[in-house]
Amino acid sequence: MNLIPSSLSDLVRRATAPFARAAGVDRPRRGMLLAASALAVALALSGQPTQAQNWSSERWTGTWGTAPAGPPTAGTAQVFTDQTLRLIVHTSIGGNRVRIRVSNEFGSAPLRIGAARIGVRASGSDVAPGTDRVLIFSGRTSIIIPPGAPALSDPVELNVPALGDLAVSFYLPGTVEATTIHGSAFQTNYVSLPGDFTAAATLPVQRTITSWPFLTEVDVESVGPTIVTLGDSITDGARSTVDTNNRWPDWLARRLQTVRDPLLGINGRLGVVNRGIGGNRLVSDSPNPLAGRSILERFDRDVVATAGVRYMTLLVGINDIGNSPNENPISAEELIAGYRQVIARAHAKGIAVFGGTLTPFEGAGYYSPQKEVVRQAVNKWIRSSDEFDGVIDFDLATRDPARPSRFLPAYDSGDHLHPNDLGYQAMGNAVPLTLFRGLGAALKAEAVK
Repeated sequence: MNLIPSSLSDLVRRATAPFARAAGVDRPRRGMLLAASALAVALALSGQPTQAQNWSSERWTGTWGTAPAGPPTAGTAQVFTDQTLRLIVHTSIGGNRVRIRVSNEFGSAPLRIGAARIGVRASGSDVAPGTDRVLIFSGRTSIIIPPGAPALSDPVELNVPALGDLAVSFYLPGTVEATTIHGSAFQTNYVSLPGDFTAAATLPVQRTITSWPFLTEVDVESVGPTIVTLGDSITDGARSTVDTNNRWPDWLARRLQTVRDPLLGINGRLGVVNRGIGGNRLVSDSPNPLAGRSILERFDRDVVATAGVRYMTLLVGINDIGNSPNENPISAEELIAGYRQVIARAHAKGIAVFGGTLTPFEGAGYYSPQKEVVRQAVNKWIRSSDEFDGVIDFDLATRDPARPSRFLPAYDSGDHLHPNDLGYQAMGNAVPLTLFRGLGAALKAEAVK
């Protein structure tokens, strides 16, 4: 029995036709996977129930996100006592309704949020007049989140700008340790004097921090899909300039809002959620708890649970290589087995996976010639194996043509491992927008009906 209305069958057929032409997604298996993804969006756009599902009228897309880690080692956790946090986040897409995700997933005690608000950021810690909104959780203005759990706020009406800043405020009664935290935000955030100042347009600031405690996602109501960028410090934006949003996923989000590709369709509906963590690894855990659990462990929490996810990029493995023994480094085969696990688990959820080649690292503290051999072998497999649904050649975009094992000097932040702002821009520009044409075509076709 055909559960798709004939008009949607035509929509799916038209939407999947570009797969045969798009760079990096022109093979039959890739086309089948992405066709299934386009089909899911087409069904969601139709509002038509299948026999097994009753679709909600709400469609959510991640406009911002980060990956939680923790808990910090004993005695190093940030502590807040009867204080208000005001956390600044930079959106990728806009919308008229918004909700947030708060996490106590690494906590060992209940997390009490006494009050929460969201608004458009004016500057510094200030909220723009007329944009302040109360956030509620399950109909209540406060919530206690059990250890190991996240929580979603109820939706609230707010005109969220694309590529704009939001201010999310939490009042934390009592004494709270930031056991669930993203340690390197490259964004100034604010901690108040004692008291509930969630409603204050200007926060009475006691100190600033450059981390994101507890907040892990902001969603807007939208029919567009989400791109999750999964990886390590190079996706997280290490050594980029604080408060400038120069991570490579930020540059991708800018392109999606400003580059008009007639085959891509409605670029502005593609949300970008950054799930990079500094020090993160693919197949093993770092001894630093703020470097996060391995990709294989955190995949379900940081990718599958993201609102609207249909695409993901994977750029990870350099820390697995770099932190292995100089004379006997981790093998390319072990890393490839890890990549295959991520691909299989993503495909099981209808998520397309685009593999990023590992960027140069000669001159970095943990470099060795033997490790460079592994990096080259991994990159060769990513480019040629046809197991990813597309390839983003970050290595080609950032390397020095005269010495390909090193960064181009203009892109090197100085540690020979991380790009500078210009290097991150080059990485964002290296993402082929053709990878997203299939769903873009489906959305465009629906929008013009």
